[in-house]
Amino acid sequence: MATQNRVARSIGSAALAGLGLMRAFFARGARRRRGEEILVELLQQLKLMTEEIHRANLIQQYRLTVDQMDRMVDDPSLADAASTLSGLSEGRRRQMIFANRQYGNLLLAYRVGVCGWDELIGHLRVLCRNEAFAEYWDRTVEHRRSLPEDSTEARVGAAVDVMLEELADDPDQWWVVGPSSSTGPTP
Repeated sequence: MATQNRVARSIGSAALAGLGLMRAFFARGARRRRGEEILVELLQQLKLMTEEIHRANLIQQYRLTVDQMDRMVDDPSLADAASTLSGLSEGRRRQMIFANRQYGNLLLAYRVGVCGWDELIGHLRVLCRNEAFAEYWDRTVEHRRSLPEDSTEARVGAAVDVMLEELADDPDQWWVVGPSSSTGPTP
């Protein structure tokens, strides 16, 4: 009987020890799962911060570009140094610079998420009706040829090309020209 008690106690002790090990194992598993959950959350936050930094960098770069454009508008000699468009009067060159600025502003708004594709297309439809913008677009066609085809700017540029072609065919239908909302790229 004493042997049975010792065996029972050793079995009981082993069972308790096993239960202790199982608790520790599952506790480590729970801690591990929680650690993995925290890591996934941190990675998601890091991704959001990276996207926000990218948007902030786009905005800052645009600010620098606008500052240079303002200087070119104020000082024609700077416009001569920066512009690749020839045969323009000083006033017309200023209009081309401003048309570029307007387009850049709309493109930036789309890229940083201020407006969606449909809103961008709506603004571009209005801008395409402007004679100075249409001339700017025509004069800068070579500038856009070097853009990677899958870039946001190339896709938006292709949409503007379609709008200007359709406007040339039927200027009274300006509010419907351009691609449908389903063809919009992701910023």
